[in-house]
Amino acid sequence: MEIKISSLQFKSDVKLEDFIREKAAKLSTHFDGVMGCDVTLRLDGAQNNENKIVEMRILIPGKDLFAKKQSKTFEEAVDGATNSLRRQLQRYKEKIKGL
Repeated sequence: MEIKISSLQFKSDVKLEDFIREKAAKLSTHFDGVMGCDVTLRLDGAQNNENKIVEMRILIPGKDLFAKKQSKTFEEAVDGATNSLRRQLQRYKEKIKGL
């Protein structure tokens, strides 16, 4: 599975990118057809604590699954987005098995 990580308006840390790759790689264990994952990291311009935004798109044949989470840290946002995508993958797998 190919994982692309892009950070907008800042340089991401190697530890953060490794964490994202580990979490995204686990998503492919839930569904065999995962071709890739695009991850975008952004900082919101607001001055509040929850200004880290993570957008994740999972590429599967015939469909893309998307999750966007905002949190205090990028790690929390990645956890939330991967949990959301895991649920979406499970629902999609159940849907195609029912056909």
